Amino acid sequence: MHLIMPRKHNGDGRGKSEPPYETGKESEHLASLSENQIPVLLKLRDGRTLRGWIEYYDEEILRLTRDHEPNLFIYKNQVTYIAEEPIERANLQLRR
Repeated sequence: MHLIMPRKHNGDGRGKSEPPYETGKESEHLASLSENQIPVLLKLRDGRTLRGWIEYYDEEILRLTRDHEPNLFIYKNQVTYIAEEPIERANLQLRR
């Protein structure tokens, strides 16, 4: 689902628009995370936090591959944010 945010105008009649809600960079960023198997932290809308790396993605879902736990397919609309895991923490998780 792509949302288009309405433009705000200042009082002098000139239109000053806010940055676009969609930048088109999501796919590039996910591709980089996936190709390099970068460990990520996913925060879900229900408050859960998941760790792993993104093996696959499309318009609606992500596949999170995890060590020593089942892999998951997650709807993107359930993800609040995706953050790269610090290297030290990711290495610690892999050793367990």
